[in-house]
Parts: sequence; C-alpha cells; structure tokens
Amino acid sequence: MKYSLTLLLLLFISTAFAQESPGGKKLIQFSGIITDVDSNTVVPYVTVTNLTNKGQRYAANYKGYFSFIAHPGDTILYTAIGYKDLLQAIPTQIDDSKYTAMVKLKAEIVNLPTVRVYPWATVEDFTRDFMAMKIADDDFSIAIRNLSQESITERIQTLPRDASEISGINFRLNHDRSLNKNMVQTNPLLNPFAWGKLMQSIFKGDKSRSEGN
Repeated sequence: MKYSLTLLLLLFISTAFAQESPGGKKLIQFSGIITDVDSNTVVPYVTVTNLTNKGQRYAANYKGYFSFIAHPGDTILYTAIGYKDLLQAIPTQIDDSKYTAMVKLKAEIVNLPTVRVYPWATVEDFTRDFMAMKIADDDFSIAIRNLSQESITERIQTLPRDASEISGINFRLNHDRSLNKNMVQTNPLLNPFAWGKLMQSIFKGDKSRSEGN
C-alpha cells in the first residue's frame, strides 16, 4: 500500500511539472480553425506566429487547422496572403490543459491604380501613326459599299444558308421529283412486261401469216 501511494504521488508531481514550462508558466495545447469572416470558408496554410515565445512560427493545414504548445496570455499573430493580419492573445485564465479558438480573418481588398498601356514608345511614333491613320467612312458610304453588287455576290458565296432557305429548297426539290416521277424513261429491254408484249406481237404476226397462206 505504501509503494502504491508513493507511485501515485510521483505521477502527480511529474504531471504537474509537465504542465509547466521551465520558467514556471503553465503550458497548454493551443488549437484552432481559421475561417473567412464573411463566407465562413476555411482559410488554408495560414502562418501562425507566437510573438511572445520568440516569434515561433507554425502553419495551418489545408483545412485551416493548427495546434501547438503555448502559454496562457501569449500573443498570436495570424498572417495570410489576401487577408488582413490578425493579432489576438490567448486568455490568461484557462483551467484546462487545452484551449481551442475559432479564428476569423478578414479579406483584404487592394485597389491598384489604373494603368494605361500605349503601343507607342515615343511621342514621335504616335505622331507618325496618327498622321498616317486612315479616317473611317461615314455611315452612308459604308451602306453604299455593303449594298454593291460585288459585296452581295461575295456574301452569297460565303455566307451559309439559313433554315428557311434550306427548307424552301428541299420543298421545291421534292415537288419537282413528284411531278417528274411518271416521266422518267427507263430502258425497255430491262422491262419483263415489254418483253412479254413483244413476244405476243411476234406470235400474232406468225399466226396471221400462216392463216394467209
């Protein structure tokens, strides 16, 4: 019994010392999830810096989760590309050996100044191109050019037919085929009925000649 009490006492003392840093401060397991304050979506790979503990840095994973050992009251800095830096302190009064925080970052919108890109390297290049620039025709000249015979012929040859034109052409072709269906001439030598009529004519002629004799 005495040895059991001694062992339990040693375990209690070791646990108490394990929860304190060499400087006498309490150690806690500090964890958290970092999300966007507006959309509540996770912010991955955020850099978490413990400014109190000599600027020790940690990184959140792709799900925005982080976990490391810290002290109550430590000041933590959260930084990420596209978000404003966030500075928060761990509460000083923590009864448990663990503490979890829900960190919210605000997206940072940077308005860049307007940049105009000119294709001319110098003023002389701009002046030369401006003087050689062709002035566009007015609306009347453009309409006359588009309605010319050459322009219409070119468009007829290049533009595809629309659905109504294709339907009209198919209708006319079907109509012509139906009208000319009975006018199609075939080779009589390939018609068995024509051969039958020819044989009947021959037999009738032979019979009439034999009766005349």
